[in-house]
Amino acid sequence: MIFDESKSLFEEAKKYILGGVNSPVRAFKSVSGTPLFIEKGNGALMWDANGNEFIDYIGSWGPHLFGHNPPFIKKALEEALENGTSFGAPTKAEIEMAKLVTELVPSVEMVRMVNSGTEATMSAIRLARGYTRKSKFIKFEGCYHGHADYFLIKAGSGALTLGVPNSPGVTKGNAKDTLVARYNDIDSVYELVENNKDEIAAIIIEPVGGNMGVVPAEKEFLQALRKLCDEENIVLIFDEVMSGFRVAKGGAQEVYGIYADLTTFGKIIGGGLPVGAFGGKREIMEALAPVGPVYQAGTLSGNPLAMAAGVAALTKIKNNPEIYDKLEIKSAKLEDAFAENLKKIGKRFAVNRVGSMSCLFFTEENVKDFDSAVTSDTGLYAAYFHGMLKRGIYLAPSQFEAMFISTAHSEEMLERTAVAQYETLREIL
Repeated sequence: MIFDESKSLFEEAKKYILGGVNSPVRAFKSVSGTPLFIEKGNGALMWDANGNEFIDYIGSWGPHLFGHNPPFIKKALEEALENGTSFGAPTKAEIEMAKLVTELVPSVEMVRMVNSGTEATMSAIRLARGYTRKSKFIKFEGCYHGHADYFLIKAGSGALTLGVPNSPGVTKGNAKDTLVARYNDIDSVYELVENNKDEIAAIIIEPVGGNMGVVPAEKEFLQALRKLCDEENIVLIFDEVMSGFRVAKGGAQEVYGIYADLTTFGKIIGGGLPVGAFGGKREIMEALAPVGPVYQAGTLSGNPLAMAAGVAALTKIKNNPEIYDKLEIKSAKLEDAFAENLKKIGKRFAVNRVGSMSCLFFTEENVKDFDSAVTSDTGLYAAYFHGMLKRGIYLAPSQFEAMFISTAHSEEMLERTAVAQYETLREIL
């Protein structure tokens, strides 16, 4: 494949846009090479600036459950566009969206629309702090909750220490209230709670980790978190920006049968448009302005275009719950094909999957947390990425991201992907 048009556009972009991209992972730094500039997408396919065709397994990083540019969402946007793009005032569509979210996710009794997953998670933490009148919160190493200052914290040499800033610009003042525990290690959580008695407002977790590759939480671990939060008056927050409406109609909470006090959502609820939301128990949500004292606002929150696309997407999910059974069949088929390829190659690399989210790790360890995830050979992943790319398969340009399957992926596409993977593995190994 020829990528000269993307190379030319990247050089031009670097003159005006920092690093040539508006989000760091797009820069291909972890896999090297030049990022592809995409011209269009339709169904499960995308085309770059050179006209190269790819089977896409990123889906705008998860929200394209129905593939690119599905006609029913396109129609909803066209109809909304006729009436205007933004009013800064309430619209009927916001009510429809809120009803759908609360109906599909039982733990969400009230909801607030925002404009991104980052905005949803930072608002949920502020709300939990205001509601409990406590300052500290626990996150888990390897879980990403957006780029708010107090989330960009990692554990030191021991994951039970107070966090230290993981990015310049994050102050020690922010870091001191962020406690970092080990994913799937309940004892690390117990120790933090014991050492910070009556100071912890919230525990926030991705129930299906999607930012260290796909790493599902163990059910017993989530059950223990739920019990601990109930006993210690801690708000349990599930960050379902990736897993919400992706792994099941009711998100990871439906898969596990464990319910959070607050839940955050990302752009999947808007059919892929820039949107997010957070919601949960009525008692907690009523601490939010204008009813309560905790302030949060957004001029474009609930904007009519995102709401129109979101109503269309969530209505489709509500009326067609069988899509998740179909996605499971497709995803399991591809997982089995990958396992067979690895067997032929003589490797036992880890493959993690929850519903239509999956990840191949280039390590033979059981990947259950951040420490085991980072044993993956990122250099080998880079070679794998480029091998798949030249065979027309578009994967995330990072080992530590998820692969997403949509309803638009056909049997023939899955078979082509499996063949491409076998050829690539044989080539790089």
